[in-house]
Amino acid sequence: MDQRIFELAKSEDLSGIREHLDSGADVNAGDDQGWTPLNHAAGKGDLAMVKFLVERGGDVFKVGRDNRTPYMIALAAGRVEVVKYLREVEDATNPEKAKSIRPERKYCRAYHLGDLRKFPGWSESRINWKQQKNVGPGQPDTTEHLTDTKVVFIHQDLTVTESMWHDENVIFNQTFSEWNEFCRDVLNFKVPSDLDLIAGSVSNQ
Repeated sequence: MDQRIFELAKSEDLSGIREHLDSGADVNAGDDQGWTPLNHAAGKGDLAMVKFLVERGGDVFKVGRDNRTPYMIALAAGRVEVVKYLREVEDATNPEKAKSIRPERKYCRAYHLGDLRKFPGWSESRINWKQQKNVGPGQPDTTEHLTDTKVVFIHQDLTVTESMWHDENVIFNQTFSEWNEFCRDVLNFKVPSDLDLIAGSVSNQ
């Protein structure tokens, strides 16, 4: 195994790794953990090295024994610029594969129902409805009384539920473009991206 190429990637020696590849080294060689030079450069946050390795044929989808792509490694290390670049390359190289390894993030945000009722196309349903547990004798089940001050939840697919669980007590599931725009522009609803989460963790340090 050619250890030199991994040492060059770890030490961020761009000129050295260029000469090494020019001499015939394999850009997608794996070390004893299966990490390629691109995996190591992504973890270091060396954007110039990452770009060079990609240009020389580095496989953005190749994983080591930990089953992490260079993108995942950069994300875990908080390397924002490298994450942005590798995400773009993944999407350009194989959009379907990129989507399959970056599944939709589960997310919900609480709102007062009255704010959602301002949407002109609003209508309410009772889908997969479950009554509240532990309602005592003679006590009303408040799940049936959805006032404007009731707290409800918008989920990542823009469905609305009375429960915080995605598929339980669904009130609204008409996910058309006007609703999408209302959620985005009026309610300021946005599912946080990987980059949002990195920025949040950095700002909290």
